[in-house]
Amino acid sequence: MLEASISKNDKKAAWLIGIFSVVVFSVVVLLGQFKLNVDLGFNVHIFATINAVINSIVAVLLVAALVVVKNGKYKLHKQLMMTALILSVLFLLSYIAHRLFAGEARFGDSNLDGILSEEEKQQAGAMRYVYYIILGTHIFLASIILPFILFTAYRGLTAEFPLHKKLAKITWPLWFYVAVTGPVVYLLISPYYR
Repeated sequence: MLEASISKNDKKAAWLIGIFSVVVFSVVVLLGQFKLNVDLGFNVHIFATINAVINSIVAVLLVAALVVVKNGKYKLHKQLMMTALILSVLFLLSYIAHRLFAGEARFGDSNLDGILSEEEKQQAGAMRYVYYIILGTHIFLASIILPFILFTAYRGLTAEFPLHKKLAKITWPLWFYVAVTGPVVYLLISPYYR
């Protein structure tokens, strides 16, 4: 096992994780209400592509980290998980940029006018329901996963491995689901980007 990387201070950690999680959630929700009409000189949907790539890499890192920890390679596990955390921060920045500059796309809006007509709904068919189920579960889990990730990381960094493992059994599948469904949502919605 590894030694602690940070000093244990549960009260301080709880406050920092709580504040950070609330701030991130609030920023995402509030900035999601605005669209900046600024010409950046490039296709702003590049941010969505970057998000899908980052999420895909995070999913691979999560699987790799699970495999290596089960093989007792704790240092490599820590490195993979820290890389996943850093990439998740980059994802968050890119996600916010995409929401601010691109606005919202509507699944099935084949003429890209921002309005989903009855005809377009019929053309999209049952895939709309599949999309909304995946999107809904993705958004819900993405909105609650951050404190789980941070508390799980905190327990690992303070070398509280039984607690870390207990939390990871909840956090890992949720984080993995969010990481995998992100690119799926992108693949489904990207044909409707204006």
